[in-house]
Amino acid sequence: MTAPGSLDRAPGTGTTRRPVGGGPQRRELARVRRARRWQAIRARPGNLLIFLGLLILAALWIYPFIWLISASLKTPGEVFGSGLGLIPETPMWENYSRAWTTVGFDKYFLNTIIITAGTVLLIVVRSALAGYVLGRYSFAGKKLLIIIFLITFFLPEGYTIIPVVQLTDQMGLLNTHLGVILGLGAGGQIASTLLYAGYFRGLPKELEECARLDGAGHFRIFFQVMLPLAWPITATVVILTFLFAWNNYLLPLVFTLSEPGLRTLAVGMTAFVGEYGTDWPGMAAAAMLSLVPVMIVFVALQSKFVDSIAGAVKQ
Repeated sequence: MTAPGSLDRAPGTGTTRRPVGGGPQRRELARVRRARRWQAIRARPGNLLIFLGLLILAALWIYPFIWLISASLKTPGEVFGSGLGLIPETPMWENYSRAWTTVGFDKYFLNTIIITAGTVLLIVVRSALAGYVLGRYSFAGKKLLIIIFLITFFLPEGYTIIPVVQLTDQMGLLNTHLGVILGLGAGGQIASTLLYAGYFRGLPKELEECARLDGAGHFRIFFQVMLPLAWPITATVVILTFLFAWNNYLLPLVFTLSEPGLRTLAVGMTAFVGEYGTDWPGMAAAAMLSLVPVMIVFVALQSKFVDSIAGAVKQ
């Protein structure tokens, strides 16, 4: 029997397979693995060259984001006059206050939160229900319905914007938060639906049979038994839908043309484009303000996102 906190080794070899114990042992094993990888890089010149090449590519990849941070603290003349320089002469923190209050990003921020939360809730519930039916039940025309869904998956958003606007206008919801939420959440979203369908299809039928023996109906089985088990897919759909709704530009722009007070952060960027010029520092500051919630959500949910992908693959 292996002692607690020791390492489990493969029979007949000295290869470490996994740590047995708590967090300190795992962190120590991770540190040892990093040290061994770094030793392997230094031992072979080819590995060192690959490492340096990847480091350069990473720097080039992240440079636009760093430049955006730098531009948000510069004057209009410095943005393009300083070339590739990243350090402003005097940080202009008032660019952020101007973007937040003068341009009205405080209102846009609240609008974006309301619209994003409503869209996420609508898409999760609707996709889960549709995926449950497609994954667990057989009915006439099921394959044809899936083919139609897949066809709509390849339709660009601009092709369907006109009928969506007309339908929303006839419902009297064109210049409202609810109208934007329905416009964003009532689309095809076939990817989310198929993710749920594939997951529900792999769950054992005994779960439903036991629930029915206890007197549960269809909706109770779905909300109390099946949906909680689908947390890997739900986490994935929530994260992807959040990014989709938070960054969407076309549909909120069309839905709020006659009501500027309902603009989202993405649409509000146009406020920095004037007739005689563009306020680039203000736009950069506004872009940073709009990216902060996205970065917070990603950092907070990245582990759950990885777990959801792993769980979905296992299923």
